[in-house]
Amino acid sequence: MTRDLQKPQRKNYDIVIVGGAIMGASTAWFLSQNKDFKGSVLVVERDPSYENSSTMHTNSCMRQQFSTELNVRISQFAAKFVKNIRDFMDGDELVPELSIQNFGYMYFADTEEFANVLRDSQKVQLNAGAETQLLSPDQIKQKYPFYNVDDIVLGSINLMDEGYWDGTAVFDAWRRQSRKAGVEYIANEVVTMTKSADGTKVESVTLKSGETIACGKVLNASGPRAARTAHMAGIDVPVEPRKRYSWIFAAEEPLPQDLPLTIDPSGVHVRENGGGTYQCGAHSDIDPAVDYDDFTMDFDIWENHVWPVLATRIPQFEAIKVQSEWAGHYAYNTFDHNAIMGPHDEVENFYFLNGFSGHGLQQSPAMGRGTAEMLIYGKYKSLDLSPFNFSRIPNNTPIIEKAVI
Repeated sequence: MTRDLQKPQRKNYDIVIVGGAIMGASTAWFLSQNKDFKGSVLVVERDPSYENSSTMHTNSCMRQQFSTELNVRISQFAAKFVKNIRDFMDGDELVPELSIQNFGYMYFADTEEFANVLRDSQKVQLNAGAETQLLSPDQIKQKYPFYNVDDIVLGSINLMDEGYWDGTAVFDAWRRQSRKAGVEYIANEVVTMTKSADGTKVESVTLKSGETIACGKVLNASGPRAARTAHMAGIDVPVEPRKRYSWIFAAEEPLPQDLPLTIDPSGVHVRENGGGTYQCGAHSDIDPAVDYDDFTMDFDIWENHVWPVLATRIPQFEAIKVQSEWAGHYAYNTFDHNAIMGPHDEVENFYFLNGFSGHGLQQSPAMGRGTAEMLIYGKYKSLDLSPFNFSRIPNNTPIIEKAVI
């Protein structure tokens, strides 16, 4: 294994990013494109295949249906970035023209209590410029006759900039362009960190290959492994890997129109995948933290929970056949299910970009941009992301986001 590790070109870097998946790549790219930043950046990624990363296991969708305006704004920037990616990347012809497949998210409320949450959230979303529609059961049935809505009180859907996008294409473009601009990516692993005598700074990181690298700042962008990375600096962060299961299936009788990403009250979600196939996801009723390397499927969940829910909600899905299945990890923030960003309150050069709890891919453009600004200027300049800063955790001021899947 050691012989496959790549050694860094330098002995010191202005910024060391621990984790090269979507958040690390986004931050590295925004750093590399900022004319005010002339420093050196090292991205250390333990698995450059990204095979088991949250980035590769994502649903690759974005939505504006959040209950907090800041989360809506973050997704709106993602949509702007994706639809104008070549312009953001200076007309690079290697960057594909991208779009969003706007099948929308369909939230179903089966209680009046949750219906009121959808009503309150719609007000926030409309105020931010979204086009969320609330639908009665009859209206749902008129627009999407394949649904069984006998138990549904209210539906909520937005068809503007909400649906599938090619996250892998964006990820690849960020890495390629940032490398070209001088960001160094290596296949290696940070195994220890050394702090200053007073404990206020990380002075160096040590790699699995043995090198000790001096650093000006360290960014924790290590996804579900965020707590392990933070512990190296003597810091606790409330992020743990939670297992999420996904299936691709074909329907014997495909639906006559695109299927919105449907969030059933049971927690099962399913969306259009194209060509008569669909992708769905779920987790077990008991949802513990799991080992970082545990990607074992629980095959009983499909038979006992997911398929019955699908067949009840969409009767045409009584006859379906699974084509592929996998388990991935959420980087689950147990404090409030929202991103953890900004500097630590005591180890001042240790920064966070963690705990996205399933929202990471769609939030990566805004979060990478904001983190790059914080690393360069010590503040957010484009969009104020300070409510997500780590300081809210010791201050016990959680962000209440009601639209967590």
